[in-house]
Formats: sequence, structure tokens, C-alpha cells
Amino acid sequence: MQLAIAGGIAVAIAAIGIGALILHKKIGGRSVPPGLRPGQPLPAFDALDENGKKLHSNDLRGRPTVILFVRGSWCPFCSKQVANLTRHYKDINELGARLILITPKPLQTTRRVAKLFAVDFEFWLDEGLAIAKQLGLVLSKGVPADYEGEYGKDTYWPASIVVDADGIIRYTWLSKFIMDRPDPQKLFTAVKAL
Repeated sequence: MQLAIAGGIAVAIAAIGIGALILHKKIGGRSVPPGLRPGQPLPAFDALDENGKKLHSNDLRGRPTVILFVRGSWCPFCSKQVANLTRHYKDINELGARLILITPKPLQTTRRVAKLFAVDFEFWLDEGLAIAKQLGLVLSKGVPADYEGEYGKDTYWPASIVVDADGIIRYTWLSKFIMDRPDPQKLFTAVKAL
């Protein structure tokens, strides 16, 4: 009898452990990639602006910068994040900071979105998810099937960082789960603290 009870307890503990592991993976539980941790220099990477001009992350030095890695205009959570940020754009800009959205969207889509929000955000294009791969932000098979034709299958794991004028990361927000986005006030506070 005691052996049966002990066996049942062991099975229950194992089931709880496996369930916790599955839940941890489903809700994210991702740690911030080493290259994006506060106190680290912003890694070097190349991108394109919405006009197709080549840019480099070193171009960001000299001013604080808020960088959002967004999945695309198809993502309702990203669209809401950008819409919420438009209300804080002026405050962030008045602190002398730039606001850059890095996206894997095709260039023509990026231009369309830039006009839609009618705010002076800078849109940087990450062709082929090269930046996402380098920074550990790829979300494999994260694009809904309806949008794969235009966007491909993989996309960004949503993240936001604040970089100081010297190119040092001072604040990092990595979404815990796909619907999670930082409160724009946190980004404003991080810029204000620089």
C-alpha cells in the first residue's frame, strides 16, 4: 500500500514538473539574449531605411535611441504597441531621443505603415531577419499562414531597448509571451534616466 502511494506521489510530482516546463515554454520565459543585456554595447548590425538607404547601428551614436523590434503590421499586438507609443512620441523626442522600429516587413509595406501612423518614427528594415538572427530574436514559424506569402514564416520575438548616446544598452524589454509589450511610459522613464 505504501509503495503504491509513493509511486502515485512520484508520478504526480513528475507530471507537475513536466506541466511547469511546458507552461514556462508556452508563456515565453525567455531570458534576454546576452548581446541585448543592459550595460552591453549595442551589437553592430546593418539595416535599410524606408527609402532603401543602407544604415548601420553605429549611426545611432550621439543621441539616445529607443528601438522596437516589431513583427509586422499584420500583428495586432505590434500595431497596438505602435499606436500607444505615438502618444508618447513627442515626450521621448523632446528628451532628444530617436525612435526606431526595426521590422522584417518588405520595404513597400514599411513605407505604407510609416504613412499610416503619421509620426516621425524611423523604420529600419531587417532583410532576411539577419539582425534578428544575430541578436537571438527570431521567432520560428511566428507568422500566421495568411501572411506567410508576404512576410515569410519567421519573424521577431518582440523586444524593446533603450540605448544611450554612447551606444550602450541601458534598458531591455523582451516580451514574456507574444501579446506582452512594454508600457510606453517605461520606455520614456528609461530615456529620461539617461
